[in-house]
Order: sequence, then C-alpha cells, then structure tokens
Amino acid sequence: MNIATAVNASPNHNVVSRTQWLAERERLLVREKEVLRLQDELARERRALPWVRVDKRYVFDTPEGPQSLAELFGGRSQLLVQHFMFGPGWEQGCPSCSYMADHSDGMTAHLAQRDIGFVAVSRAPLAEIERFRRRMGWRFRWVSSHGSDFNRDFHVSFSPEQRSGGEVYYNYGMRAFPKDEAPGVSAFVRDDAGTVHHTYSTYGRGVEVMMGSYRMMDLTAKGRDEDALPYTMAWVRHHDRYEATGNGACCGGKA
Repeated sequence: MNIATAVNASPNHNVVSRTQWLAERERLLVREKEVLRLQDELARERRALPWVRVDKRYVFDTPEGPQSLAELFGGRSQLLVQHFMFGPGWEQGCPSCSYMADHSDGMTAHLAQRDIGFVAVSRAPLAEIERFRRRMGWRFRWVSSHGSDFNRDFHVSFSPEQRSGGEVYYNYGMRAFPKDEAPGVSAFVRDDAGTVHHTYSTYGRGVEVMMGSYRMMDLTAKGRDEDALPYTMAWVRHHDRYEATGNGACCGGKA
C-alpha cells in the first residue's frame, strides 16, 4: 500500500502536498524540542529532590531466600522497583502491570550498565508469583512483599479499613480507587555506608515510563486509539491472551 492510498482511507483527515507536510512537520519539531528540553529540566529537578532514609527493615521472599531491601540492589547503588498489582490469591497479575512488565526484560541489562538494579514487587506469595511468571515467560527479578508493610508504606496496597471510606491515599492525594492493589514505580539509592534511601515514586499515569509501546503508538496516525473505549487501557490483555478474550480488562483510567 502506498502513502496516498493509506491517507485516503481516512477521508476526514487533511491531505496535503509533501512541501506543505514538511512545513507542518518542521513547525511541530520546534514544539517537540521544547518538550524535550522541559523533560530534561524535570529530570534535573527530580534528581535534586531530597532523599528519605529507609529506617524500617523490609524482608522480601525471593527465589534465593529472604532478602532485605538493601540486598535487592544486587550489589548496585541504585534500584528501581515496579509495584506490580498482584495480590494474594489472585489467579493472575493485573493486565496493565503485565503490559508494563513486558518491557522489563529488554531493559535490565542496560540499566545494570548504569549501576541500576530492577525488581518487581508484589504482595502475592512467591509461589503464586513464580507460577504466573512461568506462564508469561519473564526473566526479570520478581519478589514477594507478603507479610511486610512495604506495599502499604509506599501506598500501593490498601486495607479494607482504608477502602471503607471510599477514598485511599494514592498518587499523593485522597481519591477513589477500584482495587486493593495499585501500580507504581519507586527509586532507591544506597550510599557508601550501605544505607538505603527512597528518592522518588510515581503513580497513576506516571507509570507509563515503563510502557515503551505507548511511546511508539504515539508516533502513529491513530495513536493509542483509546478515545472510544470505556477507559484507557481497556484493550490491554496479557500477551498470551490477545486472541482468546473479548473486551474486558483489569485496571486503567487516567490520573
């Protein structure tokens, strides 16, 4: 299919000459560079945030046995944590968190070269995590915080008492949330003395930082194509279920 045929398939969209397109593209490039400079500025401000010492001892169940938060660094000075929505007794992990995790195996080797470890953390027991991981074919580290306060302290798990009021503290404010588990990404650093500090966490749409596929979709003519869906990410499935299911999904929505 040539370009002319492709654009004519969308009769409501403006079709112009190559010269006119180039002028519009150059105009957009100016805006894109402005956004990139702003992203660089935000990244500098993010790095300049103060740190919080992690005084509580968290113990995680891992395939190598119980490990502390410091041990999850794997000898590196920095650690990124995906707060993966997978609660005790769930048959499978959240499809949206799984979509995030589908991008992880390709990143871990490159993160390691910049002194950054990566681990997913869920409240489900390790045996349930391992069963689902084998099904999905993932290789990244995934550990269980079952029995610890880690998820609740980082505001990604909510007790029945917390949810009874209709709102929970999530994404730095009180809001309604449909599940007792929530997604997030947190960053930690370990200083020369071995002390662990919390440096950053992002929630809601901030977790799109892990969704490289979204960045690629944003380059296309139809983009994410989610406007007509009941909520964003309603189309997402576990990668082994795309041909077998209808239109239901676990979680999503804009924050």
